[in-house]
Amino acid sequence: MRAYYYDNIPGDQRLPHDYVPSRPVSEDTLDKINVKHWTIPVEGYESKVNALAQERGYKNRDTINVSKEGLGEVYEQKIKGFFEEHMHEDEEIRYILSGSGFFDVRETPTDAWIRLAVEPGDLIVLPAGIYHRFTLDEGNCIKALRLFQDEPKWVPYNRTADTDVNPHRVNYLKSVGVGA
Repeated sequence: MRAYYYDNIPGDQRLPHDYVPSRPVSEDTLDKINVKHWTIPVEGYESKVNALAQERGYKNRDTINVSKEGLGEVYEQKIKGFFEEHMHEDEEIRYILSGSGFFDVRETPTDAWIRLAVEPGDLIVLPAGIYHRFTLDEGNCIKALRLFQDEPKWVPYNRTADTDVNPHRVNYLKSVGVGA
């Protein structure tokens, strides 16, 4: 996984949107916003992902194929929805099996976008309450294993004044030292 600041220049969301020169994001910065990641080679990944799932309490999983073929008629609608800034009340855990894409997360307290470029073998954990979004890159395809602490669900709460006071958002901010 490569992490860097998103340039905020209008244009195709599937492009890298990297500053020139690039502005890499450090491990320390990711730690401060509670974004976790591992690299686990795809070949033979099952035992390592299973061990991490057991350690972190992930009980359920499924696979998602984000592509025109995988999503069919709802592809454009889903891609648009994934790129809306939102949060979840659960961790978002993804292990990339094939393809590539971008997860953008908000740095707190600056509100700058950090782009996480993911590819096969990357496993990321976005904490509950963090504002983020997702898009494919120009390859237009990603297949990911989704892990869940409880029953599989994916409920996005788009950023609004209401989500700013959502208990999961407030707890997230406290966990990163913002708010009391």
